Amino acid sequence: MNWRTLMVIIAVLIVSGTIVYSQYLAGKIATEERKNVAAWVEAQRTILFSSDTVSINLAAKIITENDQIPIIETNEKDQITGNYLNLEADQVKADPTYLSKKLNQFKRFNRNPIISILSEKPYAANKYYYGESKLLKETKLYPIIQLFIVALFIFVAIALQRINYKSEQNQLWASLAKETAHQLGTPVSSLEGWLEILKSTKGNETFVPEIAKDVKRLQLITDRFGKIGSQPKLESSHIAEHILHILNYMKKRAGGSVEFECDTSKIENVQVLLSAPLFDWVMENLIKNALDAIDGKGLITIHAHMSAHEVFVDVTDSGKGIAAANIKKVFRPGFTTKKRGWGLGLSLSRRIVEQYHKGKLFVRWSEPGKGTSFRIVLPLSTNDQIS
Repeated sequence: MNWRTLMVIIAVLIVSGTIVYSQYLAGKIATEERKNVAAWVEAQRTILFSSDTVSINLAAKIITENDQIPIIETNEKDQITGNYLNLEADQVKADPTYLSKKLNQFKRFNRNPIISILSEKPYAANKYYYGESKLLKETKLYPIIQLFIVALFIFVAIALQRINYKSEQNQLWASLAKETAHQLGTPVSSLEGWLEILKSTKGNETFVPEIAKDVKRLQLITDRFGKIGSQPKLESSHIAEHILHILNYMKKRAGGSVEFECDTSKIENVQVLLSAPLFDWVMENLIKNALDAIDGKGLITIHAHMSAHEVFVDVTDSGKGIAAANIKKVFRPGFTTKKRGWGLGLSLSRRIVEQYHKGKLFVRWSEPGKGTSFRIVLPLSTNDQIS
């Protein structure tokens, strides 16, 4: 049993106990209030029919002490006599139907009025309907208030735990990325040294440039991992140039059976604050995912456009699509449907877009058998915002 389940069980027990005890108290208070109303009615009879001064004074005291329970008097035919107690006189005057509405409300609360018989022949009597006192209402309301407080407490506790978990997760990712960059740094530096030796040796001219490209690629990967966990420097860049650069790089590695379509004409001269290595990494990850989805044959489309304050980049493939149950899982660290891979690419991409670039990355749409579209949303540089 995890701590969340335990908290919910404890909360349910607390609230259930409170409700049961509150109902018990409400029942006792209701019983006492009926006795008080009965005493008040009897006091009214005493004043009407008694000639004993002591009894009248005692009855008057009982009547004046009831300043909480609202009462409405009717005759034997249930017609309102006009006598009432502990109700707003201003509302009675302002609304002719106020007493009738209250009477119906009191009847729902207590169908058995207290009856004071005035005469047997002819039969005459007054009925006294009464409502809930302020104390009784508060007693019934208390469990609801407590339930809200307990629910709020659980919500805050879970929210704090999630924030703490995300913070620890971010620290773990940052530490892992920095350690990876550190571990890559040494062999890359060594390869650069060996590359210089190869350059100075005759006969290596054909393959040295290719090795240099791979070493440069390793340097770029090291630089990307080194930027995770620290605040990268964002510079105003033409986003269309970065998209085309990564697309050209990925085209060479995609194979001849993959078609690419790219439209960046609507953002051709638009500048966005970017960390170029990290944004290129995001685009690379999305295109790699698209290539995996089409399994070496199909169409990948990149479409970019903008609004008054944002740039939108859609990466769409004609691949196998994502099951509806998995759409919310694709950005979770470790989640993957591939036979190979750790399921980190999309998770890191979302972190880069949302945490470092203050944008959004999400699945725009996906349908099994038809394909998937991811959307990147980035805020425009201030100078490029459309007024």
